[in-house]
Amino acid sequence: MRTTSKQLIDDLEILADRHLSIVQDFQKLDPVILNQKPDLLAWNALECIEHLNLYGNYYLKEIHEALEIRPIPPAKKIYKSGWLGNYFAKEMWPDEKSKKTKTFKKMDPSGSDLGMEVLKEFEQQQFLMQELLEKSRNVDLMKIKIPLTISRWIRLRLGDILRIVIYHNERHIRQAIRATSADHVSL
Repeated sequence: MRTTSKQLIDDLEILADRHLSIVQDFQKLDPVILNQKPDLLAWNALECIEHLNLYGNYYLKEIHEALEIRPIPPAKKIYKSGWLGNYFAKEMWPDEKSKKTKTFKKMDPSGSDLGMEVLKEFEQQQFLMQELLEKSRNVDLMKIKIPLTISRWIRLRLGDILRIVIYHNERHIRQAIRATSADHVSL
């Protein structure tokens, strides 16, 4: 993928703002609805959001450290994905060709006793994501590298990591909406 750095961040901000709005709508729902499973093996809405929290706890910390602690290379006008980062980002985006993927055990919230605090945590993570996206406007999205959760040895471009995290959020937000059968929440 090749685009301007500005356009990439603009597009990701739109999605992150949408995720924040949806989780705020979820906070108005009855916890019974949020805990209902569409079928025996599927996650309920709170499990979907908790799964995102688990990944957010890792990636938001890594991105924050990269933007706050390390020397920051100045922004470049053009952004070009790395081949591996682009592959992972495309795999995360929910569409009709999306493959179901197995979740790592430590990131699987199945059977957890979850309450509304899960939504508050995700809301806070989205506020942080908005800040990090804004800070990302001023850095070279190709030079800063972030390690993956599956292996700290594999480091991807910040722009690709932002895409992966936000596309992953989109995937499971849609799943959470389906789990609640909440017609009032727009896709």
